[in-house]
Amino acid sequence: MSTFRPRLDTTEQGKSGRIRLPQAVIALGMVSLFTDISSEMIYPLLPLFLSGILGAGALALGVIEGVAESTASLLKVYSGIMTDRSRRRKPLIVAGYGIAGLARPLIGLATVWPFVLVMRFIDRIGKGLRSSPRDALIADVTDPGCRGAAYGFHRAMDHAGAVAGPLAAAGLLLIPGMSLRHVFLLAAIPAAAVMVILFTWVREPSHSQAAGAPSTAGLRAQWRHLGGNFRRLLLALLIFTLGNSTDAFLLLGLSQSGVPAAWVAVLWSLHHVVKMVSTYLGGQLADRLGCRRMILSGWAVYAGVYLAFGLAGSMRARIALFMVYGIYFGLTEPAEKAWIARLVPSHLRGTAFGWYYGVIGLAALPASLIFGLLWQARGPAAAFTTGAALALAACLILFNSGDRLHDSRNPG
Repeated sequence: MSTFRPRLDTTEQGKSGRIRLPQAVIALGMVSLFTDISSEMIYPLLPLFLSGILGAGALALGVIEGVAESTASLLKVYSGIMTDRSRRRKPLIVAGYGIAGLARPLIGLATVWPFVLVMRFIDRIGKGLRSSPRDALIADVTDPGCRGAAYGFHRAMDHAGAVAGPLAAAGLLLIPGMSLRHVFLLAAIPAAAVMVILFTWVREPSHSQAAGAPSTAGLRAQWRHLGGNFRRLLLALLIFTLGNSTDAFLLLGLSQSGVPAAWVAVLWSLHHVVKMVSTYLGGQLADRLGCRRMILSGWAVYAGVYLAFGLAGSMRARIALFMVYGIYFGLTEPAEKAWIARLVPSHLRGTAFGWYYGVIGLAALPASLIFGLLWQARGPAAAFTTGAALALAACLILFNSGDRLHDSRNPG
């Protein structure tokens, strides 16, 4: 696409009722698919590689992942600000995917765990550079009435890659003579496909066609211009994320209820299938029902699942709840992004997505720390109940802001 206002026949619903998304959105969906295939060929096997081959312990894994995720969160804020100042999206997107795709497979060459730390650090630099500009570009090229569907499609492709990646790695490891190092190095193949798609099919609006002038205001002025509605949404997201701990605790709960280790991996894959389907459908529902309503529903589902998971003792109940948990992502992920694109001025979309990712990243570390401490001190029921309570508190903030924080739509 070459303009901020795509042609009717490529973005809106046709006579058949089907939504046709812009070429750039479809291409970015394929990019996320292949990126997650590459990443998930490595990530689930990384603890085994560190402990079994490099002789590293849990502390090394914690240091690696903590540094990696903190780096990504900070850079998402920076890249969002920079993409608005330059009014260019694609250079940061290409750089982000290229850096990550180059560094990630090189983990297979590691002989000591600090090398893995460096590669994961570079990988997350790439993620930090690309995420905010990519989400801003999706909003730029998509009609406002179809943005939920666009973000839903993109997240669905992302989750599809999370399903396919571990399966690809498992299939490769069945080949005689195939080692973990070989699998990691072969992750370069889908990473290379990402670059081909980016250069061939992803187009961004030219500077002269961009809606709004480049953002040159200081951080304080930008924060003010993002508006009170956006800041209230961020507050609700902050409270919710403080109760949204790592999914590893849910997997631990499944294991403690009697689910065998092999079946935990299978359930994790099925969980991503639920996420894939629900995000695709949830994005379209957000366009029809409104983003605020979808987010409230999603957070309510999250609270219900966490409360029930903490109280449930049977293996079957926890398995069923874990599958329902995947629906929460479909109700919230596309709606959150589509709503942010509507709430803020078009020339500050990248900055807004940067703050969105930054707030979530800022709250994610203490969220898991609080959850772990509660689990250890008071038991899993207390930890899951606290997560549910924080989700309900976020719902109240969003609901009580209803007169001010509504589904307003900025032009473009």
